[in-house]
Amino acid sequence: MAAREDYAKRNIKVEYVNVKQDTDGLRRMLEYSGGRRDVPVIVDEDTVTIGFGGT
Repeated sequence: MAAREDYAKRNIKVEYVNVKQDTDGLRRMLEYSGGRRDVPVIVDEDTVTIGFGGT
């Protein structure tokens, strides 16, 4: 939630995927995160960040 709020304040468009309700979204998240089930997983072109605030 904090990541979405921060991006909204900075007027950065995001695609939010609720991985609890979207099985394809969960599959993609796990691919990007190397199997980690930590959220958020932020994908910006070729850069993947797991967690918000550098965690």
